[in-house]
Amino acid sequence: MLKKKYNISVEATLEVIGGKWKCVILCHLTHGKKRTSDLKRIMPGITQKMLTQQLRELEQDGIVNRISYNQVPPKVEYELSPYGWSLKSILDSLCNWGECHIVMKYGDKSAVLEDNILNNLD
Repeated sequence: MLKKKYNISVEATLEVIGGKWKCVILCHLTHGKKRTSDLKRIMPGITQKMLTQQLRELEQDGIVNRISYNQVPPKVEYELSPYGWSLKSILDSLCNWGECHIVMKYGDKSAVLEDNILNNLD
């Protein structure tokens, strides 16, 4: 097996949670288990194919658990694994920085942030 080499450890982090959607998925999962349809509804900009791909990659990396219920119709939920929960402080820091950036650039965060559970708009 070929050993992976990184120039800096943040590369390893970004390899697992990098990209446009993974951190968004993970932030939503910090609020509890979600079905694929729930994630698709609260992330309208992601395609079904991309959502499925990102969830599979996060599962392969041990960040999320896929819970499959033996019922008809089939039911599948995703949740953060204990290893995934170790990313919580990183996700919180990214959200805080993004909020400061939005305020600096746009002035009013409610003008550019959707009103949802992840955004504290009051």
